[in-house]
Amino acid sequence: MMMTALTMQLVTILIMVTPLFPKLGKYTPIPVKTAVKTAFITSLIPSTLVLKHQVQPVSVSLPISTKLMDMSLTITLNCLSALFLPIVLFVAWSIMEFATWYISPTPLTNTFTKALLIFLLAMVTLICAGNLFQLFIGWEGVGIMSFILINWWTSRTTTSSAALQAMIYNRIGDIGLILTMAILAMNYSTWNLDQAVAQQTKDMLIALGLTLAATGKSAQFFMHMWLPTAMEGPTPVSALLHSSTMVVAGIYMLAQLHPLLNTSKHLLTLCLCLGATTSLFAASCALAQNDIKKIIAFSTSSQLGLMMTAIGINSPQLAIFHMATHATFKATLFLSAGSIIHCMQNEQDIRKMGNTSTTMPITTTCLTINSLALAGMPFLSGFYSKDAILETMINSNLNSLALLMTLAATTMTSAYTLRMLIYTTTNTPRHKPSMSFHETTTSQISPILRPTLLTIILGLLLSTTFPAHPTTPLPMALKLIPVLAIIIGTTLTLDLTDKSLTPTPQKHTSYKIWNQLALYGITLHRLASLTTLKLSRTSTQLIDLIWLEKTGPKFMYSTNINISKLTSTQTGLLKNYLIIFMIFITTLFCTYHLAKNY
Repeated sequence: MMMTALTMQLVTILIMVTPLFPKLGKYTPIPVKTAVKTAFITSLIPSTLVLKHQVQPVSVSLPISTKLMDMSLTITLNCLSALFLPIVLFVAWSIMEFATWYISPTPLTNTFTKALLIFLLAMVTLICAGNLFQLFIGWEGVGIMSFILINWWTSRTTTSSAALQAMIYNRIGDIGLILTMAILAMNYSTWNLDQAVAQQTKDMLIALGLTLAATGKSAQFFMHMWLPTAMEGPTPVSALLHSSTMVVAGIYMLAQLHPLLNTSKHLLTLCLCLGATTSLFAASCALAQNDIKKIIAFSTSSQLGLMMTAIGINSPQLAIFHMATHATFKATLFLSAGSIIHCMQNEQDIRKMGNTSTTMPITTTCLTINSLALAGMPFLSGFYSKDAILETMINSNLNSLALLMTLAATTMTSAYTLRMLIYTTTNTPRHKPSMSFHETTTSQISPILRPTLLTIILGLLLSTTFPAHPTTPLPMALKLIPVLAIIIGTTLTLDLTDKSLTPTPQKHTSYKIWNQLALYGITLHRLASLTTLKLSRTSTQLIDLIWLEKTGPKFMYSTNINISKLTSTQTGLLKNYLIIFMIFITTLFCTYHLAKNY
């Protein structure tokens, strides 16, 4: 049974690679969408064997000997990878099909779908990696492909800036992963994940390196700015990047290597506070956004903060649980938003939408269901995973401030989600009268309906795989706290949303501050860079103009000029020459007579 599961895992990866093969004779590569669909169906076999029959983790290795250390290319199948791999492939299948409708047919359309497939393969490499070297290959692969895909529409002036920003922040996080790999190679001579975890190392630098890597890749606070700006890419790219690939790679790595974080309680507390801060800050920014894709993007950052919080409370299985449920409803939210944007001629401002429940009923229904799942509506998938994390936090003796911040973020999540729904789906249309709405294409509707159905049932299915009941039963009042947070956020939104849907909130200072991301981007990206430029220019002027020019060439030049003026008699005036000649003759005559007399 173990070998069967591993064999089917290898077959799954092989099926995904086949569309990249060139056309040879009568052989024609299968379409990308078909390959991903087939790979998803195949991946269900090893996942079922591992999760249902409790098969022990298995791996296949290809030894590689070097002078410094023995290494192997390893494909591993364990509980985490068996759960997450089918979900990634299922979400990617829907996104690939949606991309065929969203991206207009051009000579580069096939290249775009293959780029999405390589992006997916890099994430699969990371998921199935059995050592840090393979994990690093997948880690860098998703980073490079995100740079290419975010910058796909090169004619836009903002896409290159967004792609470069994502690359720079991820390069900062890569320092932590490289540091971890270097320490493990030097001190423990291994990059194998199982051996590294079995070492029970208490090296704080390893844990800090992993945390830094996850902070950059999963857009935690202080390095979160690249995530909302990544919305410049096409919507299929945003859906794949935000749901199940790049942004969750850091959290997935921490869940796999979680025993290495147990070296210090302070480090877990750092992860807890970092996740709570990220969740609250992103939720606050989402409340003041008007771009539908940015609202969903900030919700991704907020949910990533919740996953990091689960890592901080020493519950990595809950982080993976929420990661799995989040992948389905976040992908569907982006696909629904992309369908609305595409039909509205690339209009993304929710204040210029409205009444899509009449013009686009299927898309609106899917948007509503997945928004409720994001808010944590009971009996949808988001409720089971978020409620499990919050109940575990309430039952623990950890930082109470982090708990309050997480509850506030949960309240805000229901608030900005309902605000987006009210502006988008209700009241009279506020878009241009020339816009045409249609939901007749299968490639538009099926990719949205399919993950919506999974959103409804996935939480209930996975709640049996990841039992999250606290060891000590909670009183009914405490168990109702997560639901009360959702109700409060919904009530406040209904009370505070302007029924006329006019942009009057822009008059408020707090609205402007949070709309500008609490001035974080202006301070870090503009003010800091401008100050650095001015300081560097001033220091350059001081060095070049004073120390180099004044004491160097200019000093030599002025000295030579002054000396030449003092020593040279070549003025070009005849009377000066005659006067000097007379003085010389007179001096010579006087000297001669004086010498003769003596």
